[in-house]
Amino acid sequence: MTIRIGNAPCSWGVEFAGDPRNPTWQHVLKQCAEAGYKGIELGPVGFMPEDPALLREGLDENGLELIGGVVFRPYHDPEAWDDVLDATHRTARALKAHGAQHLVLIDSISPRRAPTAGRANEAEQMDKAEWTAYRDRIAESARIGAEEYGLTVGIHAHAAGFMDFETELERLLDEVDDKILKVCFDTGHHSYAGFDPVAFMKKHIGRISYMHFKDIDPEVKARVIENRTGFYDACGQGIFCNLGEGDVDFPAVRQVLLDAGFEGWCTVEQDCDPTLDPDTLGDARKNREYLETIGFV
Repeated sequence: MTIRIGNAPCSWGVEFAGDPRNPTWQHVLKQCAEAGYKGIELGPVGFMPEDPALLREGLDENGLELIGGVVFRPYHDPEAWDDVLDATHRTARALKAHGAQHLVLIDSISPRRAPTAGRANEAEQMDKAEWTAYRDRIAESARIGAEEYGLTVGIHAHAAGFMDFETELERLLDEVDDKILKVCFDTGHHSYAGFDPVAFMKKHIGRISYMHFKDIDPEVKARVIENRTGFYDACGQGIFCNLGEGDVDFPAVRQVLLDAGFEGWCTVEQDCDPTLDPDTLGDARKNREYLETIGFV
């Protein structure tokens, strides 16, 4: 088994490219390398330079490889489709320019679903027509990435969007061809949604092409679900803790990957609130060291 561990700009609080609170892309690359990682994700397109020569210089300077990138856009909103397409093509072009393989699709937070994050039985559901159009938008984004750019495309469930709960993820997998759409499996978001990450992995490991490693504090999770706390406020309350300190069973995660002969990148993602002055370098280092102690190298 050859598994490589990377990190992502969200571990430095980078969620949106134009957020004035963001650190510089150079700072993120430098700290990622200092923490001992050899790979990093692109982050939201536009955060890192879209000029391939400029980004290549920064990656080489820090001994980093580009792993993949995320299209975090409102697939649930038909009026936003032009923006989704733009992000799909720009992200895919950036990945292809640097030989990165993983294009990750995430339905961003919807006001209709935000109050019921972690509450599968209460969450509003799309009707048949809305779901069909939603599914088709995701499938078209996946087709573009897979067929036009030669990338491996994975759907990523995310708290407070319409692709949040296990039943929704499995429905999408049943309805979209696995030739164009795999799974980028996020351990923390699956726990946030109220489901068992290890059980899902055992059932669907053949469809999982890429992993996001995230842990979740069970006490914070219970509180924010009970209080219907918004996703970003929950991040500010520390719902995503250092790996090994939450409710995700990472030794079991490793065993499922080992048993399946999984190879490739697994990326640490510890979403944090940059206004709270997190110890991003220290946390990144602790997460890498924890993974090493349980057998990831």
